[in-house]
Amino acid sequence: MSVEITWLGHSCFAIRTGKFDLLVDPFLDDSPTAPVKATDVAADFILLTHGHFDHVTDAVAIAMRTGATVVANFEIAAWLKTQGVAEEKVVALNTGGKIDLPFGCVKMTPALHSSGLPDGSYGGAAGGYMLHLGGQRVYLAGDTALMLDMKLIGIDGIDLAVLPIGDLFTMGPDDSLEAIKLLNPKRVIPCHYNTWPPIEQDAQGWADRVHRHTAAEPIVLQPNETYSL
Repeated sequence: MSVEITWLGHSCFAIRTGKFDLLVDPFLDDSPTAPVKATDVAADFILLTHGHFDHVTDAVAIAMRTGATVVANFEIAAWLKTQGVAEEKVVALNTGGKIDLPFGCVKMTPALHSSGLPDGSYGGAAGGYMLHLGGQRVYLAGDTALMLDMKLIGIDGIDLAVLPIGDLFTMGPDDSLEAIKLLNPKRVIPCHYNTWPPIEQDAQGWADRVHRHTAAEPIVLQPNETYSL
């Protein structure tokens, strides 16, 4: 089964696997780098890593429009229901938990980060996801600092890792290189950078360093560009 991943700016990705459309951390209408608006995207499932506005802002509207099922931690799942998302369209996980869904298996991994929802309510523990998609293992780190847990996350092999490199709110380029060494993925895509001036980074310079210092293949996407596994 082919897996196509499209960067929609910041930390938002559209993933096409088989007949299913997955959407990760939808932040589109207010994102200065998003190539599309929330009304333009398809979604059968929406995956949320944590509650910050730049990851969940458009989730409710997209879920209501498309009928997508939303996967999130317990606290965000409860919040989604108060925003009008039907209970049967919400899947609650917590760190270390996994579930089989029609497109594959989803496991929630730890992340070192905070999590508060746009209305100020508690967003639970921030996380990432390990996706098993038709024989491919895709790791979405979410917003995170460098952590030794990444050694365990990568122990069974990773075909593609998506890591933040923006610094300030997440790990930056230096720590991302150490994360890649711990995870040992075959390929790595950067995210959470160049959305605003405080998190501007030289992505090509980062890719050159990944080539020199790790065994991973760096894949730098432009907004709306797609990579196929």
